[in-house]
Amino acid sequence: MHDHMLGAASAPAPSMASKGPTARDDLLKGLWKENPVLVQLLGLCPMLAVTNSVMNALTMGVATLLVLVFSSFFVSSLRKLIPNEVRISSYVLIIATFVTIADMSLEALVPDTHKALGAFVALIVVNCIILGRQEAFSARNTVWRSVLDALGMGAGFTVAMLMMGTIREILGAGTILGVSVFGPRFEPWVIMLLPPGGFLTLGFILLALGWRREMRDRPARGRTVTAAKAMIQLLEAPAGPAKVA
Repeated sequence: MHDHMLGAASAPAPSMASKGPTARDDLLKGLWKENPVLVQLLGLCPMLAVTNSVMNALTMGVATLLVLVFSSFFVSSLRKLIPNEVRISSYVLIIATFVTIADMSLEALVPDTHKALGAFVALIVVNCIILGRQEAFSARNTVWRSVLDALGMGAGFTVAMLMMGTIREILGAGTILGVSVFGPRFEPWVIMLLPPGGFLTLGFILLALGWRREMRDRPARGRTVTAAKAMIQLLEAPAGPAKVA
């Protein structure tokens, strides 16, 4: 599994001897610093497929968050009882149980949205964010840390879904949650509701985030280059005459 997928998961549990990640770090890192979609680029299939409306994006985000939290709780609770040889199949079984519960709950509570999401609710079971967090974090950490990590990662996934859904619905239909934003004279960009609109929206979001990181890191990088040049000049400078006592 790639290192970026593992994130800070392999970090040792905090102890009195070594200062490790705090509970706040476990909760907040998934929202922005290690956002599973916008930073690690995981879970892009539902991100591109079902974010053509805010309701679809919100429903898929919340369903994924709940499956992630409950799966992490059970995987972390049973990690010492599950043999290493069957750990992946055991994780998939646990995840599939909660995906089935989420699928049936959505069908009963919001049947129209469940129909619009189609097979993508059932496909949560193969979402690499969920399986990756079980293998990389929940199987190595306590229940409390695993639940916080799942909450943060699930919330980060939901935020990214809402960003995509809001932009695509506003531009593609001129509405938010079905409420008109620009009035009847607005001509919707229908392409934003189609698959190319998903690629375009994600591309512009990643471009904006990359530009922001570049602007943030430029001063620090400039100081590093200046210090390196000063060090090189110091090393290349000719040695002065030896002083006579």
